[in-house]
Amino acid sequence: MTLFGKEIRVEGDRTLWILSGILAAVGTLTVYSASSNLAFNNGGSTMVDLLKHSAFLFSGFVIATLVHRVNYKLFGNLAKLLIIPVILLLIYTLVNGVNISNAARWIRLPFGQTFQPSALAAIVLVAYVARYLAVHTKEELRGFRKHFIGLILPILLVVGFILPANFSTAALIFGVTYLLLFIGGYPIRNLIILAGSGIAALALFILLVFQFPNLTNRFDTWKTRIESFSSGESTENYQVTKAKMAIAEGKIVGKGFGKSVMKNFLPQSNSDFIFAVITEEMGTLGGGLTIIVYIWLIFRILTIATKAPTSFGSLLSLGLGLTILAQALVNLSVAVNLIPVTGQTLPLVSKGGTSVWMTALALGMILSVSRGKAENESEENEAFSDAEDAIDSEQPLKPILDGQA
Repeated sequence: MTLFGKEIRVEGDRTLWILSGILAAVGTLTVYSASSNLAFNNGGSTMVDLLKHSAFLFSGFVIATLVHRVNYKLFGNLAKLLIIPVILLLIYTLVNGVNISNAARWIRLPFGQTFQPSALAAIVLVAYVARYLAVHTKEELRGFRKHFIGLILPILLVVGFILPANFSTAALIFGVTYLLLFIGGYPIRNLIILAGSGIAALALFILLVFQFPNLTNRFDTWKTRIESFSSGESTENYQVTKAKMAIAEGKIVGKGFGKSVMKNFLPQSNSDFIFAVITEEMGTLGGGLTIIVYIWLIFRILTIATKAPTSFGSLLSLGLGLTILAQALVNLSVAVNLIPVTGQTLPLVSKGGTSVWMTALALGMILSVSRGKAENESEENEAFSDAEDAIDSEQPLKPILDGQA
């Protein structure tokens, strides 16, 4: 294909490209349908939402296309350079971020679009941790204090600065990086210490919030959601009730495209609860097939990870794949009332520029690994050659993935 006057070859795992395209197509149709009531209430047009979402998907495709052409070994080195700026960006967002729905999670870009830095932080942190584990042997990782500043502190800082405004994203990032540490051979003893430290830090944060309510304006929201999940009352439960009604009324084959009724009662019908609209219009069959596509997507990512030529490629693919999977699982679990309401979107399906862009970025990085070709060092990445040499020296992660390590 030709992009910006330059011939760009689309390579990488074809199945991953196709599955991503299927999810994007399902999302486009459902966002168009689910946005009708929101457009009516705001005096807008569904075509505006459709065009905007289509623009996000197209720009996401451009991101994935450009990123997958980059030598994946460069991502670890870039993450090392970006981890501190990303942490500073999270601090800025926490202090001066755009407040939407009583949460300061966004910054406003020069062209007016809002952006959620926590989504970028998740990708940078995964790449950073993957690189760190790849360039250190298991024996070198045994000392917890020795690697605290280089490995553990960035995790705690990223999670800590996201937590006050977005508990679910902070928990998701911590969980993914924790699994990545386990898969990458981080000692069990150190993992136990990390888990204990995380629990203690969370308990301290909750105590501080009780003592200083102004520390975060999200505590009442978290409390309300947990209470409503337990008691079955309040506004949060109203959303879940309507979502479950939509899923039930879809039956086997659904009501047909654009014929959802419950979308008129779901405040976040085109994002947080989009799966309910999919199931109401396409039935259990459509909802089930959507879940199967996600499962297939994760299996393809696991296949890419096991065939990666280096441990960094394996860990990077696994970490990014787990991030996508966790986000999808949280969104689906909320829709069927398995967990309290959160603000996690359905990757490539829900409306939202940041979600689409960052999912596309993650998939582009995974596709870069799937190309499986060692690219020659160029002038642009000579500055990172020392870390690349260390990563090149690592063996594939197959023994760990196969349970042989």
